[in-house]
Amino acid sequence: MNDFDYLEKGDVYLDAACQSLRPTPVIKSVCDYYQKFNSCGERVKYPWGIETDRRVEETRDRILKYLKFSKRNYFVSFTLNTTYGINLLLSQLDASEFDCVITTDIEHNSPFLSTMTFARNNGLTRKVLTRNEDGSVPLDEDFSKAVVVLNCASNIDGRKLLNVNDLIKKVHRQGGIVIIDAAQAMAHSVDILHKTEPDAVCFSAHKLYAPSLGAMVVRKDLLENITTSFIGGGMVDDVDKDSYLLSSEKNPDHIYTKFESGLQAWGEIIGLGEAISWIEKRTRKEHKEFEKNYTELFEFLSSGEKVHLVNREANPTMSFFVEGIDSHLLGEALGAEKIMARTGYFCAHYYLDKVRHLPPLVRFSLGYHNKPDDIEKVKKVMEKII
Repeated sequence: MNDFDYLEKGDVYLDAACQSLRPTPVIKSVCDYYQKFNSCGERVKYPWGIETDRRVEETRDRILKYLKFSKRNYFVSFTLNTTYGINLLLSQLDASEFDCVITTDIEHNSPFLSTMTFARNNGLTRKVLTRNEDGSVPLDEDFSKAVVVLNCASNIDGRKLLNVNDLIKKVHRQGGIVIIDAAQAMAHSVDILHKTEPDAVCFSAHKLYAPSLGAMVVRKDLLENITTSFIGGGMVDDVDKDSYLLSSEKNPDHIYTKFESGLQAWGEIIGLGEAISWIEKRTRKEHKEFEKNYTELFEFLSSGEKVHLVNREANPTMSFFVEGIDSHLLGEALGAEKIMARTGYFCAHYYLDKVRHLPPLVRFSLGYHNKPDDIEKVKKVMEKII
């Protein structure tokens, strides 16, 4: 069965780095919630609510297993997106325990702007490190008592934080913490986080074949440095005139409520659980076809005399500009042929504009929905335009 058979003939979607298409089983799981047991999780005792609670808990467990993180050390909270999760953590982090904030040059605005604000608000030094060309971070840096916030896969060209484990270990030895932006890694590069122990991982479900949603995977001991200031319904077990009792303090099993104020997106959470299950069922053949598709497209772009690629190697996400052609106009021309691609700076303004001095780019980002016919069409249309 084609789980993306709702696509119209000729549609070529190449914007998965922004948000992936949702396979039919994921869409169905969300519809099932709204049509069969639409209820408020953790607030009701009738059968619909009990079913909602069961499926939401399954999603929390699936995320930890997908990352291969220990339930003993980590918990999962849900939020809006990666940006919201990072800001929620930093806005409640006790800055007095740290001396500086560190990020890197190829970051999405999620870590880049939030670290800027955190440093300014707390009078801390902020350092912007230059990544190595392979995506790794130089480990000769001083990470003493640093709050390190960075991605483990770039939304520009997919380059990975290859030394993520060594980085985390060094930062921890020097009394710092590491918050990982995993938005671009969760769908196709989650293995980079296996057997690592970051203090928190934030990601967006909508880049993981799931509905629009955010998730935070947090080490339990990080809460020692968190002062709860963003609070509301769903987080408390008792309230008096001038005081309240947090659910996370009364019941250790409800530790995730520390970051979950108000009613949650129960249907979307259930959809995320289904998306992870769907990804884990992808066959070796599907993985190989996916790899062949993006490799072929990368090689085609690499061979173009007027095409300037940011990528150094094949990746599902690739960014480029064509000499003599405005990228936004190229995006419109592709769109007229039903090829959907992103143009601009992809929320990575500092690196692409100020560091690399590049013009606006075109980004092709592929997913499991892409087929060999899509690649052939893109090649044919690009040749015609260029």
